[in-house]
Amino acid sequence: MEQFLTNVVNAVNDVLWNKQLVLLFLLLGTGIYYSIRTRFVQVRKFKEGFKRLFGSVNLNGKKAGKDGMSSFQALTTAIAAQVGTGNITGCAVALYSGGPGAIFWMWISAFLGMSTIYGEAILAQVSRTKDSNGNITGGPIYYIRAAFKGKLGKVLAVFFSVAIILALGLMGNMVQANSIGDAFYTAFSMPKLLTGILTACIAAFIFVGGVHRIASFTEKVVPIMACFYVLGCIIILGMNFSALPEALRSIFVCAFSPEAVYGGAMGIGIKQALRFGVARGLFSNEAGMGSTPHAHALAQVEKPQDQGVIAIMGVFVDTFVVLTLTALVILTSGLLQPGVEGALSGTPLAQAAFGQAFGQFGNIFLAICMLFFAFSTIIGWYFFGETNVKALFHDNKIARLIYAFLVVGAIVLGSFQKVELVWNASDMFNGLMVIPNLMAVLALHRVIIKASRDEVVSAEDLQ
Repeated sequence: MEQFLTNVVNAVNDVLWNKQLVLLFLLLGTGIYYSIRTRFVQVRKFKEGFKRLFGSVNLNGKKAGKDGMSSFQALTTAIAAQVGTGNITGCAVALYSGGPGAIFWMWISAFLGMSTIYGEAILAQVSRTKDSNGNITGGPIYYIRAAFKGKLGKVLAVFFSVAIILALGLMGNMVQANSIGDAFYTAFSMPKLLTGILTACIAAFIFVGGVHRIASFTEKVVPIMACFYVLGCIIILGMNFSALPEALRSIFVCAFSPEAVYGGAMGIGIKQALRFGVARGLFSNEAGMGSTPHAHALAQVEKPQDQGVIAIMGVFVDTFVVLTLTALVILTSGLLQPGVEGALSGTPLAQAAFGQAFGQFGNIFLAICMLFFAFSTIIGWYFFGETNVKALFHDNKIARLIYAFLVVGAIVLGSFQKVELVWNASDMFNGLMVIPNLMAVLALHRVIIKASRDEVVSAEDLQ
């Protein structure tokens, strides 16, 4: 049975991510479409988004409640989910599999994804509603129903909700917990099970506090973790400054001509650079995947497009800041051997790059960053999953309690066990949830384009 399931999962992933590249074309196509139709809103509104981001920074903002979150709390909750182990491990894998040129294509996918996530945030704002307790809630499940009336809309919405609960809430959080366990074992020889239990206990404490505690946690932790990691990377790049120009050159050259740097000996071509750069980039910033709209729906803003502008900054921080710094640290270390069998890849490559600069402290530094990144992602993904559990089971408390127990159990189990089927299934459901989300985002294009012209949009525009 396990072999049968493995074959099915691998076959689906081949269509979605690996061979047919369906999702790459769908995500990039959507990004190109909205970039053009919104007159490149990610460029026009970038300055406004930058001002809103730093003008709204508050480590002790309003208490999230029935009226939702502050715009900054919504952004930090979204970034908490976006900035995860993909920014370290995923970046290292992309560099190994696609070479330095993969980073260029990550930038391209992120640039285009900014327009997509702008649209997602607007639709989340316009379609948001109140649950049975009078609390504001929202996400793709609601704008999918608005985009497709009748049975089709219900089927697609349920399909999306089940996919995101499995992909992020359960399997995805096992992946994040495993990264924490590995990092702390490497840095401190700490038993993985113990790490998992401690992580699960802290997570459970935050889960129990509901949206109030989640918002309070993310608004404090996300800015601190980002600054801590950015500062560490800048110090390393200062130490490796002489290698920085060549690292930057290799990114641009290898995007179009990998053999110019590696002579073709590594077996890395333009297709590999494009494929792994785009796939890992989209997986990292989550633009178009339908996850972050759950947070953006709760933001209290004057106009839906105001949160759309803020959402753009989430992708910018994730890819153009955090992920780019990781890539440059690895490239300037000189340890990258793309495509070479047995060479360092993934987390070990990142650990070696940081260790080369910081010595033994490099492992400690990376372990702390992995804890921050992975744990904040666990909190964000739990919240996204819970929103869909509430929608599916009409805010049933027992269903929410069962979901919370399952997530806590997944954290413990994932911290010390790595089941390849679970990891691949997480990728599969992650990909599957993109399809109904982007179907709705494209179907409701008139709302997004209207908002990009600074016109008033409301729930009536969804009819």
